[in-house]
Amino acid sequence: MPAQPNILWIVTTQWRAQATGYAGDANARTPWLDGLASEALDYTQAVTPHPLGPQARAALLTGRLGPDNGVQGYWDPLPVSARTVAHALHDRGYVTGWFGKWHLAERDRSAPLVGEAHARMIVPPERRGGFECWEGFESGFLLNDPWLHGTRLAQPRQFKGYQADVLAQRAAAWCREQADHRVAGGRPYFCVLSLEAPHPPYHAPAPHVAEVGPAALKLRGNVPTGGPVERQAREELAGYYAHIEATDRALGRLIAEVDLAGTIVVFTSVHGDMHGSHGLFRKAWPHEESVRVPLLVRGHPAGPVGRKDGSPVSLADLPHMAVAWAEGRAWHCRRDSALISMPAPTEIPLQCPVAWRGFRSPRHKLVLNAEGAPWFYFDLERDPLERQNLAADPARAAEIAELAKLL
Repeated sequence: MPAQPNILWIVTTQWRAQATGYAGDANARTPWLDGLASEALDYTQAVTPHPLGPQARAALLTGRLGPDNGVQGYWDPLPVSARTVAHALHDRGYVTGWFGKWHLAERDRSAPLVGEAHARMIVPPERRGGFECWEGFESGFLLNDPWLHGTRLAQPRQFKGYQADVLAQRAAAWCREQADHRVAGGRPYFCVLSLEAPHPPYHAPAPHVAEVGPAALKLRGNVPTGGPVERQAREELAGYYAHIEATDRALGRLIAEVDLAGTIVVFTSVHGDMHGSHGLFRKAWPHEESVRVPLLVRGHPAGPVGRKDGSPVSLADLPHMAVAWAEGRAWHCRRDSALISMPAPTEIPLQCPVAWRGFRSPRHKLVLNAEGAPWFYFDLERDPLERQNLAADPARAAEIAELAKLL
């Protein structure tokens, strides 16, 4: 590994930690990610600090939690003054590039969240987080035929094809270009590939992938069966896993087309999706299906390949990891838990409608409601599916009170 490795982040949306072949999900067809995992450090206890898009992305870019990073609610833009990982790596000699979904600009609350108008919204240069090359879109959830604008595209332009394919191809071309420049004495690169899939709409066409019949899917053990929750979960998961397969193929082409020797590759997601677990859907909930995310690091300088690490890492750690790698240092998690929260309630249907805060370790999860009272307390070692809420157990009151001091 060179003193300053190239760094590539692959960031997806709504891809929960449990939904990969390498994590043991029988529904997930992810051969390329399974191969990446065999060569990577797999952080098996990774979480998002805030399981909703803008808040998670702000923490991912700044290494600071909300609202301290300037983003508290869903509609808050990342402040122009915010210092991001792009600034930090530029200061350390890197050329920086962003490709894909941003979701951190100023938005019109009256405009539809889904559709072309949102996808074509201009993100001005001062709101692009300090990236030298920025090519993307605010949001819009167009999993096919995306609209892109940015450094090299002054006005939004529509690109035909599956969004993950289009973005992976353009990011790959940029990475190859920067690698050629480096051979000629140029700078190392830091690239972020930010994808919306496998976010809804779950039944948007996924190229060359046939949805598995809902009845054939294996559900998590905490999904209520025999009623409308099971029916909705199965119907949505059929499309969800199709987009997982299609996105895995897109990432496979990027991995195959770019010489990643001397490059640290990160794969993760900004949050998960409940998909019927505990009778709930979507995200912003404090449950495992919402807060747990995949996190692979290939080329990690700290140890052998194909290793699992149970440290309680958070997406907010990634900027600090990247700075350490840029400085030729290994990064190690020195905490025994990670903070998780929704700093503000959200009014978007199906998402958790209340604010909460808590912490998660590989053993315990404690969540307090907005008034500071215990809402959830789980023993994750004995109860990984979170079927028994111990928050009101008198025998646990002293234990909970002591742990709550950490918050």
